[in-house]
Amino acid sequence: MKEQLDELLTLANSYGASDIHMTVGVPPIFRIHGELQRFGEEKVRPEDTEAMAEAILSDVLLEQLRKVREVDVSYGIAGVSRFRINIFYQRNCLSLAVRIVPRNIPTISELHMPDVLKDISMFPQGLVLVTGPTGSGKSTTLASMVDHINQTGKKHIITLEDPIEYTHNHKNSIVDQREIGFDTRNFANGLRACLRQDPDVILVGELRDYETISTALTAAETGHLVLGTLHTTNAPDTIDRIIDVFPPAQQGQVRVQLANVLQAIVSQRLFQTMDRKGRRAAAEVLINTPAIKNLIRNAKIHQIKNVLQTSRANRMQTLEMSILELLGKKVIDERDAAPFLKEGGV
Repeated sequence: MKEQLDELLTLANSYGASDIHMTVGVPPIFRIHGELQRFGEEKVRPEDTEAMAEAILSDVLLEQLRKVREVDVSYGIAGVSRFRINIFYQRNCLSLAVRIVPRNIPTISELHMPDVLKDISMFPQGLVLVTGPTGSGKSTTLASMVDHINQTGKKHIITLEDPIEYTHNHKNSIVDQREIGFDTRNFANGLRACLRQDPDVILVGELRDYETISTALTAAETGHLVLGTLHTTNAPDTIDRIIDVFPPAQQGQVRVQLANVLQAIVSQRLFQTMDRKGRRAAAEVLINTPAIKNLIRNAKIHQIKNVLQTSRANRMQTLEMSILELLGKKVIDERDAAPFLKEGGV
């Protein structure tokens, strides 16, 4: 079954798919440029997904799957690509959701992201967040930023990922990549340990909980550049989410701490290109200027959008501004963009 799975993943990669779904009762499904497409007519059977899971999981991970009913694993095919696979139970059968991770890390320019991300990557310390819904390209953007640091700086970079997606070679910097569940127990433990490993840059795959966010703020405060992701839709919501994680009695102090350590927030969404042959990211960019700091300290988060709209000189922009720019250049279709340009759409 491993050979069949490798053939399927190799084929999906050749079609330019970003994801593959193996669900009992339907043929394999490829997501190509954001749209789901069935491959073939033969339906996946319960014994197929069971055999696939057994082929790629170690005994420890198989036991974890039976116990907690879901598991993440990294998988690679030499000369093809790397894959992030989530195996989970549904209706008492196994399903596989596979994300294809390209072998080559695209540059910030190749992603058509704002050039300011190159400068953001080189901040000596502080907190930088890349946000957006699942499948919006956050991991790819962060990988490109880490690669920019790796090529242009002389830093010690430590990543905490669940699982490891892009693999970084040592260039001008050294990059240690730690996988949650294998190299460290969880994000919070790994982040605490990072502070004793002489890092210059720490990447946290996901800021999930109070302990991880609290430790990340402390790390940013003590002279490290901390990169992380959140599943939030825009910069003001991201700031609110971080503050709301803390108990009410601590939120005033956290506002001051966040105002001091935050460097930038990049919130992004992916849209199909006009020719339907690729996808392009629209990005909201917040740089923590004195005006933004003041709004965070004084709990006036709702006013941040106004600052973004009027701060082009500081290379800031709202998501709507980025979408309108892509529409003006005829990169994306008005029908795809319309829901995000309505009042409250983003």
